[in-house]
Amino acid sequence: MRSDLYGALILLAYYIVVCAIIPIPLKCFTRIPAEVIRKFQHIGYSLSIFLLLHLFSAWYAAIAASLLLVAIGYPALMLLERTRWYHRAFADRTRGGGEFRSSLLAVQGTFAVLIAVLWGGFGARWTPVIGVAVMGWGFGDAAAALIGKWWGRRHVVLRWVDGAKTWEGFISMVVFAAVAITLTLFLYARLPWYRSLAIGALVAPLCGIAELVSHRGSDTIVVPIVAAATIAPLMALFSSVGW
Repeated sequence: MRSDLYGALILLAYYIVVCAIIPIPLKCFTRIPAEVIRKFQHIGYSLSIFLLLHLFSAWYAAIAASLLLVAIGYPALMLLERTRWYHRAFADRTRGGGEFRSSLLAVQGTFAVLIAVLWGGFGARWTPVIGVAVMGWGFGDAAAALIGKWWGRRHVVLRWVDGAKTWEGFISMVVFAAVAITLTLFLYARLPWYRSLAIGALVAPLCGIAELVSHRGSDTIVVPIVAAATIAPLMALFSSVGW
């Protein structure tokens, strides 16, 4: 119980550092583009999954810490949005604020679902899948946003795709997701390199498609779930055939 409390405090401190102590001076006193700062925070959010997976004694304790973070962070952000300096200090793209609050809910909600299903439902040995899936989303989505925004020239013209998305962003998503999934499987899940590479190559295009068809930030939910839903069966399949 005490270790879970310490874990919750560490998680809270981590988010304070990632969301405020590092980004606010960068936004206020440097010329770093706001989108870069936002994606720095985005990757920071994704890396926090490893705190949830390793600081807590049980899956329900990890979810409780995630919910506690929302319970503290959501009203705190609402109060900050009422201040004059909020948009000067935070890289929030919405005019009246609210983007960070929405992201907080989406990220922690997605983490909670993955933890409940894979860790709670199937056991602790499946927790690496959660980390792998989140890394595919975190680094893939960041690459898609930055490369698509600055170097994207060919827009994806399909009825079910947001008109702002580009093929350059889609390709970046697939490539970076493949690298992130492969490395996380190899270094974190301790799979053989060839199995890690095969799973990364198979899952990354699905992550790219999921990101492509997601609207209004729903990729935060859709991409990790799609990744986890394909990584876990592939790991089980390759293991069963002895490859």
